[in-house]
Amino acid sequence: MVIPLALIVAITVADILSPQNIHLGPLLVVAPALTASFGGSRLTAAIGALSIVALVLLSAIRTSVFTSNHESQLIALVVISPFTVIFCRLWERHTAELRQVRSVAEAAQQVVLQPLPERMGTLRIASAYAAATDQARIGGDLYAAVATRRGTRLLIGDVRGKGLPAPPRPPQTTTTHHHHHPIGMCLRCSKL
Repeated sequence: MVIPLALIVAITVADILSPQNIHLGPLLVVAPALTASFGGSRLTAAIGALSIVALVLLSAIRTSVFTSNHESQLIALVVISPFTVIFCRLWERHTAELRQVRSVAEAAQQVVLQPLPERMGTLRIASAYAAATDQARIGGDLYAAVATRRGTRLLIGDVRGKGLPAPPRPPQTTTTHHHHHPIGMCLRCSKL
């Protein structure tokens, strides 16, 4: 927030100190545009409003409020600032939706790939998961462990396909692994 405020002050002071034929007021549009890159829509709106006030102040100090030059600068700033706020608000909404989708994907992945115990009988188990697609936290890999009366049964697999299209199959596979296949059959389950 300090940088946009400093820009507004610097541009306003520089414009006041400049000769009458030099107009730096149009540069005030940089403050709300810059704020939108790191601040929320409310902060962007506040900085836009301050930019408009600074431009009106410049026009009043130069006693040229009603000149076509300052009127066009003011109209441009009044039009551009709300558009910047709107785009900032759309970005916030998009980011919130993306955060929610990722949360749902992570929850689904945790249901599919439940944590394995550190020990199952005499067997020590460790597992880690990393999705193949950048920024994805869900994929087509699967693993499961089941203790049976004959020993520990492990399933480690990768559903054919890459990235996000692959995830629908692991829940079916792990459920089948847990409930239906005798221990010798698991090694032959190569195609899903």
